[in-house]
Amino acid sequence: MSKALINRSKNHHVHYTVCDSLMRYAKILGFGDMHIKLDKATGLVAIISVHNLTRGPAIGGCRLLPYDTVDRAMEDSMRLAYMMSFKAAINNLNHGGGKAVLIKPKVIKDPQAYFEKFGEFVNELGGRYITAVDSGTSPHEMDIIARRTSFVTCTTKQGGDSDPSPLTALGVRRAIEAAIQFKQGKDSLEGVHVAIQGLGHVGMSLAEDLHQRGARLTVADISHTNLERCVAKFNAKICSPTDIYDVKADVFSPCALGAVINRNTIKRLNVSIVAGSANNQLAHNQYGTLLHERGILYAPDFLINAGGLIHVAVIYDKGDLHRSLKQINGIYQIVYDLYERSASEGRATNLIAEEIARQRLTAHTHGNG
Repeated sequence: MSKALINRSKNHHVHYTVCDSLMRYAKILGFGDMHIKLDKATGLVAIISVHNLTRGPAIGGCRLLPYDTVDRAMEDSMRLAYMMSFKAAINNLNHGGGKAVLIKPKVIKDPQAYFEKFGEFVNELGGRYITAVDSGTSPHEMDIIARRTSFVTCTTKQGGDSDPSPLTALGVRRAIEAAIQFKQGKDSLEGVHVAIQGLGHVGMSLAEDLHQRGARLTVADISHTNLERCVAKFNAKICSPTDIYDVKADVFSPCALGAVINRNTIKRLNVSIVAGSANNQLAHNQYGTLLHERGILYAPDFLINAGGLIHVAVIYDKGDLHRSLKQINGIYQIVYDLYERSASEGRATNLIAEEIARQRLTAHTHGNG
């Protein structure tokens, strides 16, 4: 790793320092291994992070983005692979977490050769990592990758879909239903008021899903087009992004940026449930405890936003769409059981969920990456 970083820099000392920082980061996250591939002919600069192999081969998307530096790309791949391990473990998948990051060049001169070369890279790992669709890639690229490796999912032959948003939204909606049942004893979302922060692909899919089940919506987004669409199609009320925390509702659903749950916003929340699709919603783990102390039921993000991961894992392992949907719907029971345990033990849901995931990541004897 040091050589790859140093050879791309004129300042060796700086990159030794960055490398040391990344090594410390890797140690904190409990890695695992990292693999780097540079191919001058195609312009491929690829990083594959394998966080954990305890439960089975690592699985995670292939992200194609124009990162500013190799260092940022490496850090992103490590962070995402770590989260994939937790998502897989808490949802009982027989996989560890992995993530591929391709540093997108200004021009990919030969996309066929570029992705075939990445397929060769994946194949060299011998099944330690299974790649899938992510930001910047689609089933079309997976088809090209599949020419060089069998360790790939989301291809068109497998019924791949470039947009996992509805599947992610499904898991979030099931978590909200479990929370409403636990908090209010209702088995329906009819009349339930949900405040959604962020109307990207997942937020919009969630809004549609909730509306179809009779929920009332208040939405906030920086896109006027998205807001207008929600008003027209779902009869939603609009709120400014700065005021969404103050809305009196049953559920606050963060579906945009991370770290939105902090000491300040917790004081402003006027809901009894927090359940959304955004990653890393808690600015710090301790804020899960603050929510718990305020009587606000928190659905851990890495548990409920794993619909896309569940889908690609089940499709790869079983090739069964029905089974995939059944397991995503199973998020309801996992979350409900978590709520019951939290109430029984008097502990925050996020702490219990992380504890369960860590136990599952160390309970098997396959060996770690």
